[in-house]
Amino acid sequence: MLKTLIRIVTDKRVVLLFRLFLGVTFIYASLDKIAHPDQFARIIYNYKILPHFLINVFAITLPWVELIAGLFLILGIFTESSVLLICFLLIVFSIAISINLIRGIDLNCGCFSTDPAGKKEGANLLIKDFIFLFLGIMVFFFHRNFASLSVLFKRKSIVR
Repeated sequence: MLKTLIRIVTDKRVVLLFRLFLGVTFIYASLDKIAHPDQFARIIYNYKILPHFLINVFAITLPWVELIAGLFLILGIFTESSVLLICFLLIVFSIAISINLIRGIDLNCGCFSTDPAGKKEGANLLIKDFIFLFLGIMVFFFHRNFASLSVLFKRKSIVR
């Protein structure tokens, strides 16, 4: 049973679905933040973790990082770097959410919407982040450049 499950989740087609799902998710997550950086800055401020002088920098750059990493995953270029960056972001997001849950603060995470009245998900959000992290780890280790543009950019050396 376990061997069958491992075989399924490491199959190149399943890993491709994981890669595309993560890419689309991070692109979608970036769009509202790019459109409304001021509202996203307020959400970051509410976490009360970053120093004030970094809040605007993060509010402007983070969505673009998410967008580019998501695009790279979909296209299959710089896959390892992109998924590693996404996994790092997911860990940072999980830590920030955990800190606020420990403080007793349940915030609108700002994940997919900058609406101040957005849904507060609490611990459910951590579960989602860990699922995304699992998908990212699977992509990192098992993607094999299947259906990937990176194979077009690989150089072939000619040995004489």
